Amino acid sequence: MELKVKLETFEGPLDLLLHLLEKNKVNIYDIPIVEITNQYMDYVHEMERQDLNVMSEFMVMAATLLEIKAKMLLPKKEEAEEQEDPRAELVQQLLEYKLYKSISYALKDRQVDAEKVMYKVPTIPKEVSAYEPPVDIEGLLDGLTLQKLNKVFASIMKRQSDKIDPIRSKFGKIEKEEVSLEEKMIVLEQYAASHKQFSFRALLERQTSRVQVIVTFLAILELMKTGKIEVSQIQAFGDIQIISNIA
Repeated sequence: MELKVKLETFEGPLDLLLHLLEKNKVNIYDIPIVEITNQYMDYVHEMERQDLNVMSEFMVMAATLLEIKAKMLLPKKEEAEEQEDPRAELVQQLLEYKLYKSISYALKDRQVDAEKVMYKVPTIPKEVSAYEPPVDIEGLLDGLTLQKLNKVFASIMKRQSDKIDPIRSKFGKIEKEEVSLEEKMIVLEQYAASHKQFSFRALLERQTSRVQVIVTFLAILELMKTGKIEVSQIQAFGDIQIISNIA
């Protein structure tokens, strides 16, 4: 039976083969190679007047089909080992082509749907986009009381006093300029920017004097008010962690 089709209907030899398989309603894993080859060759004969550059692709596939057909017609050797199906490579190519073709249809559908979508340029006023919600002080201090902070503060102060040498302390002390609250806030804010989470106790223990501890403690409270840091305590009597909100 002669098969008459137009070349422009198919995008290539694999596209034609898929068409023939669907038309004959055959399983892609069990291709009736003799019948499909005959129908394919009928199509190739219809291409004799077409562009040779396009026809060359179909001729290569025709040669492949004829080779597979010849192998299928040869008598099978009686051997213990199972022989490889000559159609296996062709089946793999058809499966891959069918997959890519399905993906191309899905992408085309998305393109068509996207053409129906209109996007609006953002028109939010600068005042609205620059708005920042007020800091929830209660949320920052949730589960944390001043008594707990005071216990940590008292413990640090005791450690500071224990560091004093009872003999050398009687020799007098060298006065030095103490850092102000504003300076300590700047230093602490810079530290919080590079350390997203750190220990409240460890921070106070690194201070060198009672005044430094007090100023650091006040700086922490001020930064908590502005929302730049927050504190949390996972378990009772556990270490208090300072969490940075500075980007």
